[in-house]
Amino acid sequence: MSQKAPNPTPETPKPRPEGGGNPSAAKPVGGAGTNATPAKPVPAGGSAPSAKPAAPTGATAKPAAGTAPAKPAGTDRPPASVANRVAAASGQAASATAVRKPSPPPARTPAKAADTQKPTAKRLADKATGGRRKLGQILVDLGFIDEDQLWDLLNEARTLQQPIGQVAIARGLITEEQLLQALAEQFNLKVVNLQEVKPQPEAIQAVPETMASVYKVLPLTFKDNVLTVAMADPANLPALDDLRNFLGVKQVVPVLASSKALQEAIAKAYAGKEESIVDIIQQLEKDPEIGKHFRQHETSIDLESLQELQDAAPVRKLINMVLLMGIKDRASDIHFEPFEEEYKLRYRCDGVMYELVPPPRHLAPAISSRIKVMANLDIAERRLPQDGRIELNVGGNPVDMRVSVLPTMFGESVVIRVLDRTVVQLDLDRLGMDPDTLAKFRELIRKPNGILLVTGPTGAGKSTTLYSALNELNSVTDKIITTEDPIEYDLDGIVQVPINPDIGVTFANVLRAILRHDPDIIMVGEIRDVETAQIAVQAALTGHLVLTTLHTNDAPSAVTRLRDMGIEPYLITATLEGVLAQRLVRRICPDCRTEYEPGKELLMELNLTPEQVQGKKFYYGRGCERCNNTGFKGRTGIFELLVISDPIRDLIANNASTDAIRQSARKMGMTTLREAGLRALFSGITTIEEVVRETAFEEEG
Repeated sequence: MSQKAPNPTPETPKPRPEGGGNPSAAKPVGGAGTNATPAKPVPAGGSAPSAKPAAPTGATAKPAAGTAPAKPAGTDRPPASVANRVAAASGQAASATAVRKPSPPPARTPAKAADTQKPTAKRLADKATGGRRKLGQILVDLGFIDEDQLWDLLNEARTLQQPIGQVAIARGLITEEQLLQALAEQFNLKVVNLQEVKPQPEAIQAVPETMASVYKVLPLTFKDNVLTVAMADPANLPALDDLRNFLGVKQVVPVLASSKALQEAIAKAYAGKEESIVDIIQQLEKDPEIGKHFRQHETSIDLESLQELQDAAPVRKLINMVLLMGIKDRASDIHFEPFEEEYKLRYRCDGVMYELVPPPRHLAPAISSRIKVMANLDIAERRLPQDGRIELNVGGNPVDMRVSVLPTMFGESVVIRVLDRTVVQLDLDRLGMDPDTLAKFRELIRKPNGILLVTGPTGAGKSTTLYSALNELNSVTDKIITTEDPIEYDLDGIVQVPINPDIGVTFANVLRAILRHDPDIIMVGEIRDVETAQIAVQAALTGHLVLTTLHTNDAPSAVTRLRDMGIEPYLITATLEGVLAQRLVRRICPDCRTEYEPGKELLMELNLTPEQVQGKKFYYGRGCERCNNTGFKGRTGIFELLVISDPIRDLIANNASTDAIRQSARKMGMTTLREAGLRALFSGITTIEEVVRETAFEEEG
């Protein structure tokens, strides 16, 4: 997936190698001597020259053919009695007198005695990587902490999974200024006092406020196309790369500043100077040079002019702000759409499209070309669809952007899928399941074999549910392999295989290969055809747990879908363990949530009578700055879980209808999507309109 940010990680204590830190000084097998000479090989049919006595020299004679060879250096040493028996069996006495004195071996560093004491913190901290000293040892060298404190900090940082510097500050062992001093020495950077340094106006103008806030940097100077920025995390190198690529500067030079002072300085530097998308678009419209060529010859664009325009500062600034605002507003998709008379810019937030201020129509080629450059696509190719990706590191968190370019009648349409791991919590407890459904779902994913289906339309959160399940199942005792199109999030400890149909890498082909890799749990992104379905069934029959998705309206319809794909009913009953149908409804913004009394017409859309809603409270969002005046902030799931019990298996085996399966499941306690939506409504989580929008199909059925 996406690029991982090299955040400062805790220094993990590791035991020292035996004999000290010098691996070349390992003891020779057979004793502790320093001048050990290996015995000469035994000639065929004769006896070998005697080696030096074992006790003084530590040398071990090589056994004759037919005997076990001596262990290589660094392995466990056999007892002396064993060595003597081996020597005796080969016709050699362990203490025989040497026939002639062998030539002296090359000079060697004497091996140190094995150190059985606990490894010191200094030795642990000295295991530097990349040629850079560890922060913990620098703190000791500067006299801020002692070695005993370092030892405790290393263990605590490893337990808490936090940087050692932050742990030391939290324990009151060092100040933030002392941490900055140590970081400056570690990264060879300069520390600045932001109360004494005034940012240059040129630097502030070069970096938009949104970018400075997201990347947590303060531009200080901008000269000769070199930008100097203050930052609090010197290990966040990807942020510097993003700034350089976004801004098109030659180099970004970092200096260190305290985190608190940095936040205050950013707010002060940009007070009243925040530049919006509207401001940038106005600049583009007023600049007579930008897009002049395109207004005149929009149907025949030469590559040189296209490259010049996509590198223009306002175009760069516009795209940078659109992308960063999309991340900040938690947009799942960003759309750039060309039409005959206009160029639309839209976000999809919480499943709903919102339109932004449109850029000038003549800039469409420049905008699409700039995005293609960022995604490493061919800007000269305007006839074929292209797919790429943009990897960013925003605020220390990796953000992966999947770019899709589609040629249309009026130019290239660009859609960017934003995959921000910080927005999606891969935790079953945070998906919105009620306790009973969650407990049953956890039982299903713990089964040793079988198929578990998650169903719903595109954008219903199926992948997030599967990722959350895998995140909970992920352990060293199970081998988990996934095949996805595309891989949305990378999970540590799980083998993930992307699909590439252009070269024949399909779900079915990959699934066959996965079965030869000894998996315990398999996740298939989607069952799209009968071949994939058949292989998934065979995998479940041979002792694997298979998690996958289908596109159906509700849980009982998944059984009918499998039958329509050609899977025999007896195979469905033998392998299918459960079906989870789901939808996503928008959450009412907690900052502007307001109680109200809905009208009868609105209640009738959910078939609710006044008696059913008596004593219930209803809410909506008025709209505020936090929710961008939408009244909603975030989404939650509503779920319908069909557990394949014995009565349900009998119905499936007898080719029962979807309605019959649904009615039987409801009698056994299954909560439908509409009922789950009503629970969210009566809990004040969502609105009547949201429940109607996501469960209208139940009325149609």
